[in-house]
Amino acid sequence: MHLILTGATGLVGSSVLDAMLSNAAISKISILSRNPVRMAKDVKDSRVHVITHKDFETYDSGVLDQLRDADGCVWALGTSQNNVSKEQYVKITKDFTMAAANAFSTIKPPNAPFRFIHVSGEGATQSPGRFSPIFARVKGETESLLGKLSEENPSFRVDSVRPAFVDSAAHTAIHPYLPSGGMVEAVAKAGIALIAPGIRCFYKSMHSPTEHLGPFLTDMAMGRYETKLQGPGVFKLGGGFVVENVGMRRILGL
Repeated sequence: MHLILTGATGLVGSSVLDAMLSNAAISKISILSRNPVRMAKDVKDSRVHVITHKDFETYDSGVLDQLRDADGCVWALGTSQNNVSKEQYVKITKDFTMAAANAFSTIKPPNAPFRFIHVSGEGATQSPGRFSPIFARVKGETESLLGKLSEENPSFRVDSVRPAFVDSAAHTAIHPYLPSGGMVEAVAKAGIALIAPGIRCFYKSMHSPTEHLGPFLTDMAMGRYETKLQGPGVFKLGGGFVVENVGMRRILGL
């Protein structure tokens, strides 16, 4: 099986890459990245192909030709609304995602459908209120657009997964590859460190440990949870499903 990955240098993407590398059923991993991917370089795994891609709004034939036999994608590219302007956040969160989805919808794997797993976020909504934050509106709109695209193209299946508090504390394999960030991010991490124990112990419904999140997203792209996308925390949206954090934890038995 050939899978595509984006966001491989970020927190969620690192956990997915680690899971893909550990999965013997995956024969090829194509990583789209602006920058070098240190984990990919260090493992020296012949299955990994890093494709330097600078413009995530455009996919020419040279890029698509390298992805023609792909069976699915984990779209983990993203950023915090606190790191960029509103315009940049919309571009990265919605425009980049939809450009890729439209391009990848032309890929027709022999074992259809192509599965596009969109990493969204807990709090995303299709019914924003007056005080809904930017991320909730933009991620919710992106989920809806992807669901519509999937509905119009049954051979292109889109599911959105909504992680909550993404926690890599116990996932030591990816620690050397996590982004360090600047001063603002350092302050944010310090604040998170204070509340993390409480979430892990008393608010587990919002806990997304990366050692489980990465494999879950990978298995979703492989179609391994097809029969389990039902019940609390999972709902249909267009041609695919949205899996909330509680739904993911329930499916995994956490």
